[in-house]
Amino acid sequence: MFLEWRHIPNLLTFLRIVLVIPFAACLYFEYFKQALILFFIAGLSDGVDGFLARHFHWKSRLGEIADPLADKLLLVTAYVVLTITGQLPVWLTVLVFARDIIIVTSALIYHYWIGAYEMKPSMLGKLNTFVQIVYVLIVVVSLSGISMPIVVLNYGVWGVAALAVLSCAQYAFVWGRKAYIHRKSIKA
Repeated sequence: MFLEWRHIPNLLTFLRIVLVIPFAACLYFEYFKQALILFFIAGLSDGVDGFLARHFHWKSRLGEIADPLADKLLLVTAYVVLTITGQLPVWLTVLVFARDIIIVTSALIYHYWIGAYEMKPSMLGKLNTFVQIVYVLIVVVSLSGISMPIVVLNYGVWGVAALAVLSCAQYAFVWGRKAYIHRKSIKA
């Protein structure tokens, strides 16, 4: 059979990647209810593919790479389009991007100058991503006409910003410490 059951999680991941373009178009052209539905479908497919991969041991190297990439692509798209359309401040999107760029660059430097590593997200990193997703969801829900508390909309920006800075600092500390210990053990 061409399509085996174990490929379903990867197909769901690619569905999320395909949904990015219509999601971005809906946000840009102010079809916020449709954007909300697409965001919900993407979130649901993420949950289902994760469950299937773990429960049935249908994990793959492709899935390990594509799944977080699909999630990040959707989130980045949301931040960029919401910033372009004036719904989010530019500085917030720059901060969110800067965090990711610093973490990826640091990981690459570590990999090429020190050695292999296993990049596992920290609890603070997971919380950061969760808050970024929830804030985008709150903004899109609000834009779709469903009333959201103004305090959440106004102060959510600061929550996203604070967690971006804190989680970036944590990654820098942890990986800097690992690099220092590794270098120290080589000299000893």
